[in-house]
Amino acid sequence: MTYQETFIRFMVDCNVLTFGDFTLKSGRKAPYFINAGNYHNGAQLLQLGRYYAACIEEHKIPVETLFGPAYKGIPLAAATVMAMADLYNKTVDFCFDRKEQKDHGEGGMFVGKQLCDGEKVVIIEDVMTSGKAMAEVYPKLKQEADVEITGMVITVDRKERALEGTQSAVTAVYEKYGVPVYSIVTIDDIIRAIQDEIIPGKEHLAAMLAYREQYGVS
Repeated sequence: MTYQETFIRFMVDCNVLTFGDFTLKSGRKAPYFINAGNYHNGAQLLQLGRYYAACIEEHKIPVETLFGPAYKGIPLAAATVMAMADLYNKTVDFCFDRKEQKDHGEGGMFVGKQLCDGEKVVIIEDVMTSGKAMAEVYPKLKQEADVEITGMVITVDRKERALEGTQSAVTAVYEKYGVPVYSIVTIDDIIRAIQDEIIPGKEHLAAMLAYREQYGVS
């Protein structure tokens, strides 16, 4: 199997990808749900970092530092830089932000690698729904240093129209910030995995396809 197919199975095994009837934050009724909060042990985090690293390697994303937005992005970035060192013999720095600026000790908003002008930074996130995360971290990064944000890596691209307009959040982020968004898998990969019986869920396939038809973008 490809690493994308094994990742989809991994999400199901971790109870991160589930099927049924869910009301999303957007108000939409969806036949599937992704809850990254269900990654909760060291073995899962170790494997998750490997999938992120494989995505970065596959797309040959230029990177010197991984940035993990607080709070969910912090362990994701740490796990990914360790996987890049272990699997690809690549030493990549990482940093993360604080929710509130520290006014004692070393101070500042960032922990870890101190960013420099021209540094190639990749943002690590779990999922993207509205693009809100990019709107929050982009100015923070640019205020810290004139870095080059070469990409954002997420686990799943839902390939879904944003609440406003006809674009997906991924496309809107690229057009507004010039930052390409890469995903380990897309909703189309998940549908194909059900069809090919890589994961169970054929009873939800019709609902998945209908939802994709109603809200999806190419």
